[in-house]
Amino acid sequence: MNHDIFMSYNMIVNALTIDVEDYFQVHAFSSVIRKEDWDSFESTVEKNTHLILDLLDSCNAPCTTRNTRQSKSYKPSAISHELDCHSNPRATFFILGWIAERYPTLVKEIHGRGHEVACHGYAHQCIFNQMQEEFREDVKKSKAILEDLTGEKIIGYRAPTYSITEKTLWALKILSEEGFKYDSSIFPVRHDYYGFPQAPRFLFIWDLNRSCPEIEPLDPKSRLFSPPSFSTDNGQRTTDKLPHGKLYEFPLSTVRFVGFNIPCSGGGYFRLFPYMLTRKLLDSLNNAENPFIFYLHPWELNKDLPEVKGASFLEQFRTRINLQKTEEKLKKLFQDFEFSSLMEILDL
Repeated sequence: MNHDIFMSYNMIVNALTIDVEDYFQVHAFSSVIRKEDWDSFESTVEKNTHLILDLLDSCNAPCTTRNTRQSKSYKPSAISHELDCHSNPRATFFILGWIAERYPTLVKEIHGRGHEVACHGYAHQCIFNQMQEEFREDVKKSKAILEDLTGEKIIGYRAPTYSITEKTLWALKILSEEGFKYDSSIFPVRHDYYGFPQAPRFLFIWDLNRSCPEIEPLDPKSRLFSPPSFSTDNGQRTTDKLPHGKLYEFPLSTVRFVGFNIPCSGGGYFRLFPYMLTRKLLDSLNNAENPFIFYLHPWELNKDLPEVKGASFLEQFRTRINLQKTEEKLKKLFQDFEFSSLMEILDL
């Protein structure tokens, strides 16, 4: 790849992440749908995940049509020029072990199309509802299934419902012990299900060599997902050089407004906000030389999502709002911004 060519485009590469789960596994419905009954529901995960894969495959627009809006002081970083803008954008797919067991061909296709396969746990159980050994067995089982299907080490994890909070930081050490190199479970907002509002808003490292995990900030100049302390040599992965007891953390993206962190990184917020507002918020991050981390669930592209009987109005609203608009919004997002997987971003 001719790096000099891509240096001239001055682009920020953002992270695209997909949480591969089905609509009946959403935590909002856990009070009315038992895990034991999941197999009785008609699955939509294959159809909707294929739709996302096909949308990504269709993104062959040249660099000049993508996001080149930068601050005047912008200088290209090591991460801002590495991707071939004529190739398809890549993503990280955080896949449930339960899904992988039932749809192994889907996992292999995601991997075969060049995307990163990462772990979303096995049974989509919130960590604050699990004992430590129960959590360990959950991630071990899922990691083993995914590694068997892809033939590669799985290094990334995202907790169901972003359930690594101040009360469940013990989970981070278990992730490190089980061979994970990065986590993307911290959402620095206030929410009734999740949230860690005091956490840093950009990439940082967990120091797990203490009785309680401590945050190790990166050099402010390295916020473009290019940690200077662990740069690659001779093709060696950045994650291979991560010291013992350390774990990268990719927090979900927010913007700061009147003293609060405002979520702008996908999911229900993407469906709720007008696209122009989402684009403006994400632009503000890129213009300040900060990449963002975007997330989506395959079921959010399902215009005909089945109604879950017994769910409250709030739960129905959160899951069904503007489903008919998601696909078109996603197409616009892919046209306006450059994306890659978390693993590739770390390697670069």
